[in-house]
Amino acid sequence: MRLRLLLLLALCQADPAALGRSLSLRGSWRIRSGNGSLELPGRVPGCVHSALLKRGLIQDPYYRFNDLHYRWISLDNWTYSKKFKIPFNISKWQKMNLIFEGVDTVAKVLLNSVPIGRTGNMFKRYSFDITSVVRDVNSLELRFQSPVLYAAQRSKAHTSYSVPPDCPPPVQRGQCHVNFIRKEQSSFSWDWGPSFPTQGIWKDVRIEAYNICHLNYFMFSPVYDNHTQEWNLEIESSFDVVSSKPVSGQVIVAIPKLQTQQTYSIELQPGERTVELFVKINKNVTVETWWPHGHGNQTGYNMTILFKLDGGLSIKKSAKVYFRTVELIEEPIEGSQGLSFYFKINGLPIFLKGSNWIPADSFQDRVTSDLLWLLLQSAVDANMNTLRVWGGGIYEQEEFYRLCDELGIMVWQDFMFACALYPTDRDFLNSVRAEVAHQVRRLKCHPSIIVWGGNNENEAALMMNWYNITPRELHTYIKDYVVLYVKNIRKIVLAVSSQEDWSYNSKFSLHRQHHANGNNEMLHQIGFHFKFPESTDPLQTFKDTIYLTQVMQAQCVKTETEFYRRSRSEIVDGQGYTMGALYWQLNDIWQAPSWASLEYGGKWKMLHYFARHFFAPLLPVGFEDQDVFFIYGVSDLRSDCEVKLTVRVHTWSSLEPLCSSETERFVLKAGTAVLLYKESVPVFLKNCGNCTRQSCVVSFYLSTDSQLVSPANYHFLSSLSESVGLHKAHVTAIISQQGDTFAFDLETSAVAPFVWLDVGSIPGRFSDNGFLMTEKTRTVLFYPWKPTSKSELEQCFRVTSLMDVD
Repeated sequence: MRLRLLLLLALCQADPAALGRSLSLRGSWRIRSGNGSLELPGRVPGCVHSALLKRGLIQDPYYRFNDLHYRWISLDNWTYSKKFKIPFNISKWQKMNLIFEGVDTVAKVLLNSVPIGRTGNMFKRYSFDITSVVRDVNSLELRFQSPVLYAAQRSKAHTSYSVPPDCPPPVQRGQCHVNFIRKEQSSFSWDWGPSFPTQGIWKDVRIEAYNICHLNYFMFSPVYDNHTQEWNLEIESSFDVVSSKPVSGQVIVAIPKLQTQQTYSIELQPGERTVELFVKINKNVTVETWWPHGHGNQTGYNMTILFKLDGGLSIKKSAKVYFRTVELIEEPIEGSQGLSFYFKINGLPIFLKGSNWIPADSFQDRVTSDLLWLLLQSAVDANMNTLRVWGGGIYEQEEFYRLCDELGIMVWQDFMFACALYPTDRDFLNSVRAEVAHQVRRLKCHPSIIVWGGNNENEAALMMNWYNITPRELHTYIKDYVVLYVKNIRKIVLAVSSQEDWSYNSKFSLHRQHHANGNNEMLHQIGFHFKFPESTDPLQTFKDTIYLTQVMQAQCVKTETEFYRRSRSEIVDGQGYTMGALYWQLNDIWQAPSWASLEYGGKWKMLHYFARHFFAPLLPVGFEDQDVFFIYGVSDLRSDCEVKLTVRVHTWSSLEPLCSSETERFVLKAGTAVLLYKESVPVFLKNCGNCTRQSCVVSFYLSTDSQLVSPANYHFLSSLSESVGLHKAHVTAIISQQGDTFAFDLETSAVAPFVWLDVGSIPGRFSDNGFLMTEKTRTVLFYPWKPTSKSELEQCFRVTSLMDVD
């Protein structure tokens, strides 16, 4: 299996200037202890320890046993405060935000004595709307809580079960419950470092004021088209539009050395808006790719993006773009039960040589650009080409990744979880999701980052039972592991911008929907026949909605096509003798919601499986008109055939047919569509055990004496949202290999509409899919398009039917 990672460029520090005014609050602040007995000046960015050291109130924290002597610093609740004047007229600005790029860690934020928010994650960016609170002269306070006491409180509040480890080994002389706070894990001590749980504002802080609109961020990703062998660039910009009217303008993207310049027209509606652009790189210019140290140059290209908006407003950003591809190769190895695990950069296998990176200091304000350059250049000088940013430290500062880009150092980037199990309560997961979305968005464009790792040794700690968990409790912690890393962090990383994309009405989903009002039209159709998902999990709701759109698309095109097919031999109200049905469309040019029956890349959607049936050479077609049920027989064959029609009725609550009837054998003439069955629906239901429209479903097929000669078709007597007796089906599969194909022997506990079989990213197709399962067992074949195995299929297999939608 190949995992292609196209994180192909680095966003260098963009020009800080933007529309409006920006006021930096870096520099001098005041710091006071919890009881007010100690007050001193401090610097931002910085921390309490550094301020105390600079003032001469403590010795170097690293000296002798000072890590023990200075525990009192971390146990106190410190307050940062600053008085400042706004150097511009605040009444002229529609919106003002207070931005913290990094707060360490738990604090209550007050502006002019008014609480405006809280912080609780060292790795998140915080933005607070202060428009109604800010004055010409202001007082800002961050009231910190001891991270040690906070972690202990959170652990104590987690009463359902313990989340180990409680404390580090005594030899580490550290603090406890670090896994309950989103902070540098090693700051509570490690087996190679001291315990210094810091407090402070460790990154930039500023006020931003603006009118009309503001550029929140912009990011971009190069994409290499293997078919055309050309590079393209996808750019995403996020705006906060405070104007009450739409804002129009142009975007000019220029990469001079690649002789590329393109202009786009945009219109921004009020609110949070995203603009996505697709830039075609000049195919007549050779693009030089980024290479790791020892394998080539680290070529980058200067890019400018100019937004020229209504009223003469303009925003200009600059960045450096790097182009490169990354592949993680996992393939069977002859003579081994395992898979390969290596990276290709620009198609070339690379032997990774390097080491692990931990934080360069306990106090991040002491980590300078010069220190980073010295350490990273030393790695290159020792012929290293890779560093792993270890998961117990921090997501490093921008300078670190910029230097790795320039030096050709590949980065294995961990998420900041290490040597512990973690809680999965709602607040913790929400904080982690915001953290991961921010960090991936911040760092994904660096060419040096080749892979994101979930954590450091946490799976080993769980499976090797470092914490002596009893066997009967182990499943709880395994579940937590999957919830945190697989169901949350992994999904965000695979999404690449952010968690908000995983929603039917997300900005990204709407962007990819190029049909006017298309998403609403799909929801409108679903509402006619199905119940909308109501899961409390937004991601599950998104998946369920996608499933229903595929069902609805397949049903709609099926109904239309079957009408055309049964119309080939008759004229009704002057219309008929239909001799063709070409539905729009077969395939997709990109990943998007569309009419296609094949996904981008060729995977069959439900509609394509339905098409295999409704285009069958022999087909029974059922429909209703004026409370009368009709079945036509349609033949595209070149010769007559002798068949019989079987009609069955099932209640939704039983796998045994309620009643069944069949016609005498008859000759279905070649190339015709003829009426085979006609019955009043009320009479039909009464004669079948007093069935109701809501409790029963009709199925029918053509056969000879020995075998089925048509697909089994069905007719719903009411919308499935009104069905009675339909139970949630438990569908299982036993997989076996038959030559180059695989048999899926299915068994269901109940009647199951729209059974959808999926094997993830394993390429291939099923013999049938999206079907109505009215019998207890059924065998479906899978035809792989590339070599696979029974174990791979078992691991990836998932099944969904209608009642699985919450």
